Amino acid sequence: MYDKAREVKIIKTTFIELARRTPGVLYEPTEKHPKQRIAILVMHSDEDYLAFPTGPEMAERGYTALCANVMSKEGMMFSLADKMKSVAAAVKYLRSLPSVEKIVLMGHSGGGTLMSAYQAIAENGPAVFQGNEMILPYPGNERLPPADGMLLLDANWGNAVMQLFSLDPAVESENSGMMIHAWLDLFDPANGFRPAGSVYPPEFIRRFQTSQSERNNGLIDDALNRYRLIQHGQGNYSDDEPLIIPGAAQGFTNNKLYAQDPRLMSHTRKPHLLLHPDGTRTTEMVRSLRGPENPESFTHSFWAGARFLSVKTYLNSYAIRTAKEYGYDEDHVWGIDWDSSYSSTPGNMVHVKVPTLVMGMTAGWEFLASETIFQMAGSEDKSIAFVEGATHRFSPAKDQFGDTGKTLHDYVDEWLAVRYVIEENY
Repeated sequence: MYDKAREVKIIKTTFIELARRTPGVLYEPTEKHPKQRIAILVMHSDEDYLAFPTGPEMAERGYTALCANVMSKEGMMFSLADKMKSVAAAVKYLRSLPSVEKIVLMGHSGGGTLMSAYQAIAENGPAVFQGNEMILPYPGNERLPPADGMLLLDANWGNAVMQLFSLDPAVESENSGMMIHAWLDLFDPANGFRPAGSVYPPEFIRRFQTSQSERNNGLIDDALNRYRLIQHGQGNYSDDEPLIIPGAAQGFTNNKLYAQDPRLMSHTRKPHLLLHPDGTRTTEMVRSLRGPENPESFTHSFWAGARFLSVKTYLNSYAIRTAKEYGYDEDHVWGIDWDSSYSSTPGNMVHVKVPTLVMGMTAGWEFLASETIFQMAGSEDKSIAFVEGATHRFSPAKDQFGDTGKTLHDYVDEWLAVRYVIEENY
């Protein structure tokens, strides 16, 4: 690889096919390196991460890095439990490499859901997610091989919580995206909408969030009823059923409310380490640099606004319970039953004890999740830091923030080197 901005080491890339139809790319330094014994596994719960920058960036610094995709097959819909089998295949592969001694899982965005759920089960066994509090208990019984550390780099609150944030409570009928309650319409100027940045009044925010919680729990109850019918042979199919949710597509252009009003989820509750582009570091209340994202509603659109799932996949991968008093403001979220789903990164991390680094990107739309994850993480060795001006994909929001990807990965390198002693004479 060559980077005009700085001299980098040439790295070796190898395409591999792991078990369970799991493709991967192994990134390694071309020369033997003391850090090579630490392997970083990079995976997302849904997207293609074979070329995700953490792989080559960490290989340039001497580490072994495997970027792998979850198993896939056209026409198949895999649950979070299915996808964990791909993580297990990748961990087993890395354990088989003679040069690897330690494995660290890296979860970015929705990858935090997958990696945190996997490690919680690997450390505690499947029973950790099989209690009565779960919407659907984890279905497996096999032991999963654990990793030795966790990196959660701009991970979000979990796929189920992002599904909750994406839910439009203005939808009048679960069969249509065309009928909207005007008093819950985010894009009505009468409710406070402004294309350059909305300022919703407190009464609208509360009304919206209360209705979002009500719709969320109603969808779960309806899906559970359909699930029970399927289990008793009374469903529309013998094994599963399609589930279409209008006004619920994920992705930031469909995250509702805080995407339009930048005051919401705009700063941390406590001071944390902030990495600046000039190399300095401060400890302060960290503030978001993002602006409003989407100036129009997609709820009316089948292709852009609806969510296509199956009943089982929704319940075990995208559903989480909320309380009547659910909501969020400028610095925290409340009223989410983190223990009702293993598609909840903060709830999963309660059960994870290995060393954990959580990092947030201040120009990303999910950066505040990092503080929640850090606070709830069960490890006695946990750290948190934020990268000033970095977007969700680690690039700089503006040129003034410099090489934010380098800032991020240099800090990861520093953190790993402290925790996993690296002998210079390798």
